[in-house]
Amino acid sequence: MTGTGALEQELRRLIEAEGPVSVARYMALCLAHPQYGYYVTRDPLGAAGDFTTAPEISQMFGELLGLWAIAVWQAMGAPPRVLLTELGPGRGTLMADALRAARVVPAFRAAAEVHLVEMSPVLRARQGEALSASGASPVWHGDVAELPDAPLIVIANEFFDALPVEQAVKTERGWRARMVGIDADGKFAFGLAPDPIPQFERLLPERLRDAPAGAVFEWRPDHVLVEVCRRLLAFGGAALVIDYGHAESGFGDTLQAVRRHGFADPLLAPGEADLTSHVDFEALRNAAARCGVRAPGPIGQGAFLRGLGIEARAARLRASATAEQAARVDAALARLTGSGPDQMGELFKVLAMAHPMLGPLPGFDN
Repeated sequence: MTGTGALEQELRRLIEAEGPVSVARYMALCLAHPQYGYYVTRDPLGAAGDFTTAPEISQMFGELLGLWAIAVWQAMGAPPRVLLTELGPGRGTLMADALRAARVVPAFRAAAEVHLVEMSPVLRARQGEALSASGASPVWHGDVAELPDAPLIVIANEFFDALPVEQAVKTERGWRARMVGIDADGKFAFGLAPDPIPQFERLLPERLRDAPAGAVFEWRPDHVLVEVCRRLLAFGGAALVIDYGHAESGFGDTLQAVRRHGFADPLLAPGEADLTSHVDFEALRNAAARCGVRAPGPIGQGAFLRGLGIEARAARLRASATAEQAARVDAALARLTGSGPDQMGELFKVLAMAHPMLGPLPGFDN
């Protein structure tokens, strides 16, 4: 690699001084370096950015999640104060749409304090602009642990996929951590730590412990999830995780880079592309269960949105739309709920977490 980016130079100096870094550390620096990180330096969303999320596709997505939050608040006993919290709020589009839909229950709007967990100063500015007409006074935090102690409803849409992921590869000598170093040609390259990870099989579901050589396993530290669950248990409420990934743990390298709406090499131009990997929903659900919260799901995003009434909402939008607007509504509905290769209905999954005494949650059977 021959680029001259500031983050690339910092990474080179780090690796030359300390040796190869883990995949998770590489990913964390690429995304969240305080000066040169991808999310710190830009608005990555929309046609002019690198990717598009569900709230940017249609207002229906955020509106339905706003109504979901109302139903959860009512099931909680309508507390006079609730933290309506979004993790990684993007441009603020989802929250703006949710708050607009929530006007149908003024008591909820009066009770809801908007809290946004966001590290990017660029995106915080966009979120403030998006919410300026909502009447809300959002409070920003750099970490979930900074939230006030109060009942809460959490929405995390395409948040967990961007949390740094660790990787290990099965070799004849055991499972060894995958690392990022510099090869003989001076390029960033993947390699393996020299020593096996002790007792690594204990991290794996029992059915995966007899892995073939070359298998890649990914996992994320679960401190964010554990903190959310701790707060749900202590103060009451529910959380909703919506992301792309797999319902069951398995093997595979899912680390990917996206730039200008196409896939890129994750080792090229660090800090200039979005790095993500698929979310392991089985691991999330197991971690939530260990914390003692109830975790219905995961189910496909399409089934979840249909359960919340997206088809009826689309019909209402079409009823007062021009032919061109109606076609856009139909296209958005298909993209959000369909199962085709360019659609989100099956690839994206939805998992909830709730205080064990909270009743059934909208969109789920349990």
